[in-house]
Amino acid sequence: MKFHRLWLIPLVCLPLLCVGCSGGGRIFGERTLRVMTYNIHHAEGTDQAIDIKRIAEVIKEADTDIVALQEVDRLTARSANTDMITKLADLTGMTYAFGKTIDFQGGEYGNGVLTRFPILQERNIHYQLPSSEPRAVMQLVLDVNGTEIVLMNTHLDPTTHDSVRVAHVNEIVAAALEYRPRPVVLCGDFNDTTGSECLNAIAKGFEDCWNAVHATGGATYPSNSPQKRIDYVFVSNQQPGTSTGNSQANLRPVSARVLQSTASDHLPLVVDLHVVSD
Repeated sequence: MKFHRLWLIPLVCLPLLCVGCSGGGRIFGERTLRVMTYNIHHAEGTDQAIDIKRIAEVIKEADTDIVALQEVDRLTARSANTDMITKLADLTGMTYAFGKTIDFQGGEYGNGVLTRFPILQERNIHYQLPSSEPRAVMQLVLDVNGTEIVLMNTHLDPTTHDSVRVAHVNEIVAAALEYRPRPVVLCGDFNDTTGSECLNAIAKGFEDCWNAVHATGGATYPSNSPQKRIDYVFVSNQQPGTSTGNSQANLRPVSARVLQSTASDHLPLVVDLHVVSD
């Protein structure tokens, strides 16, 4: 994973078209962090055209601070040898990190992160239990205006059996504990729905931001006729027994919305988090 230059650009609040919403936009005057998770399907839209600029426009219009991306190509044949993560960094004015999961068509394929904040640490860990395709979880420590916040980004296996996803989630929960007392934001395409064993396993260490703000709907897939909520943003919970008691900050979800776009086969999910210092 490599670093990219960090550009500081003014925050502009733009209108968003939502297919599921709760709460308002960014709360100016408070410490609010805007996070997006987006499976970009190697920038292939519903029209089967690969267009990285459309993905960048979705990100810019949402005015996000951190973007967790899945299904990112780097220098693959099918994507005309485009380095998608660096291209997106250039187009959005953000810095980047990339976590390869597999070699693919002469290049690489995996997950990526765009952010306005300095990256202090970064890791890309492949899951121990084999799956139909190698999977990994990115782990970044970000300096968010003097507060260290951990960002995890993953794309779980779509296998029909829950056991593989549950095993991978258990690895995520264990890894998150190692970062205490720093708060953790977990993003990604989990290829599973609410009430599944996988989502129940995540609840051992995380809170679902969509549910936290009492939002309804939330389906993100497929983008042309959303039926399933499989893309999520979670925050590490602060329930009794899960906190060391000396955390420097907590993250409180204040709004969540799914944006309409044809740039990918998934819809992007945007969550606003209030950073509450102890």
